[in-house]
Amino acid sequence: MDFTDVSLTALRVFRAVAEQGTFTAAAASLGYTQSAVSRQIAAIERAAGTELLERRRDGARLTAAGHVVMRRATTVLDEIDATARELTGLPGQGGTVRLGWFPSAGAVLLPRALAALRGTDPGLRVVGREGSTPALVRALRAGSLDLAVLASAPPFRPPDAESPPLALRTLTERALSLAVPTSHPLARGDFVDVADLRGQRWIAGSASGEDGLMGVWPGLDERPEIAHVARDWLAKLQLVAAGCGLTTVPAVLATAAPPGVRILPVRGGPQEQRRLLLARLPQPPADAVTRVAAALRAAALQLEAPDPA
Repeated sequence: MDFTDVSLTALRVFRAVAEQGTFTAAAASLGYTQSAVSRQIAAIERAAGTELLERRRDGARLTAAGHVVMRRATTVLDEIDATARELTGLPGQGGTVRLGWFPSAGAVLLPRALAALRGTDPGLRVVGREGSTPALVRALRAGSLDLAVLASAPPFRPPDAESPPLALRTLTERALSLAVPTSHPLARGDFVDVADLRGQRWIAGSASGEDGLMGVWPGLDERPEIAHVARDWLAKLQLVAAGCGLTTVPAVLATAAPPGVRILPVRGGPQEQRRLLLARLPQPPADAVTRVAAALRAAALQLEAPDPA
């Protein structure tokens, strides 16, 4: 086993595969060809003298040895990045926390928490990115995120089956709501009856991939008419404002709705709950991670206040 010739490029490629879950996705994120990614992974596995990634039909997953290498690789890469920041003259920081979030959390929860942290911990540096729940879980397991805000829908299960289980805490749990154009007849009341959702046009969140179809009210007894598909929350809500259809939204997005959109509860059927979870690896967190987690919990408590009448 000899890591003396392993390049930083190979370490970055290895981390990208662990985070993205496939060689193809890692290549796309790095701007490399898939063959270049394969060569870098082969080089680091030769140096390790063992398989670091289990190739499966649903993608690549870290082996036990891969977890060890990833933990060390993340430390090396973080130190290199910290050195680069110092050399560019950035001021010293009171800790850095790598945070990932599910898209809807970035509309309201994250801005509130980060604004509060700027007042209470101005030296604390939070860096991160948006991603789907499966991608964020992989990044946590790969050691390239310290915290992640994940989405969960019934039936509520752990976000992955790996061991040890992630440390999870529920930030919010509220019923799914409906975004309706203000010009739509359904916008005239204070709620929407589930029976009135039959025959509506819908703006869906994703037609394929790991997130599945979102945006249509769950449990409708008809094949929904999908007018548009968009991943971006702002795009979906602006399409609603333009009268192009309806879409489901987490209740926490009510304060982020643009003009021309009403966010309303749905009654007359089972309530679909949605959770936002705060996740991290099970080992004791660093102090900076604890402070960011506390800010997220405080922002979530504000959002859990009763909806305005």
